[in-house]
Amino acid sequence: MNNIKDLFDVFPRPGRIEWIGIRPERRVPVQVVEAITISTNKGIIGDHYSGRSGNRHVTLIQAEHLPVVAALTGHDVLDPALVRRNIVVSGLNLLALKDHQIQIGETVLEITGQCHPCSKMETALGPGGYNAMRGHGGMTAKVIRGGAIRVGDKVLVGTNDPHSPTS
Repeated sequence: MNNIKDLFDVFPRPGRIEWIGIRPERRVPVQVVEAITISTNKGIIGDHYSGRSGNRHVTLIQAEHLPVVAALTGHDVLDPALVRRNIVVSGLNLLALKDHQIQIGETVLEITGQCHPCSKMETALGPGGYNAMRGHGGMTAKVIRGGAIRVGDKVLVGTNDPHSPTS
């Protein structure tokens, strides 16, 4: 029988990148892209947030939470661009990945914390949008190893690096 600490490292399957968006400038709509390049120093190349806080180089949201937020705000479907996150991931519980490293293609990200909603959610999603996003806002990550991320890439928990603490 596994002890509870061991269970924190068990995930049933890899995740998948479903959607990617960048914000080239502040206060402009999110631009949907098929691929991004990320750097350990800058985060997402071409995103206005590039080069800022190392713990928040990339923002991720769980695909399974988008229908929940849609239902809570009265939308039939929710365009991921409205929630202003960079990457939509399906198949993994992102909250369970806190302090874990994930590998996407050649890149490695460390999940650093929750991505709490901002007041812009009230405008983007309508009245109650801020509260609808609470607990569903996704996670932030810092870049451990840069590279390309593409829609359709697998998201693996841990890395292929034998020196990584999560391999």
